Amino acid sequence: MLRIEIRKGENIDRALKRYKKKVRNVKLIKEIRSRKEFTKKSVKMREQLQKAEYKSRYLRAQGVDV
Repeated sequence: MLRIEIRKGENIDRALKRYKKKVRNVKLIKEIRSRKEFTKKSVKMREQLQKAEYKSRYLRAQGVDV
C-alpha cells in the first residue's frame, strides 16, 4: 500500500498529484489490470516479441544502432 505524508502547509491537490505519480512509477495500475484475467504464457511471449520488434524498429528509424 502506498502512503503519502502531507507536508506542513501543502495543498491537498499537490499531495494527490504526488500520490498519482508514485502509483504510476510503481506500475500498480498496470499490474492490477493484468491480473484481472488470465493470459496464457504463449500470449505473453507473443506480446513481448511484438513489443521488442516494435521497439527495435522505432530505434532503427531514429538512427540508433541496435
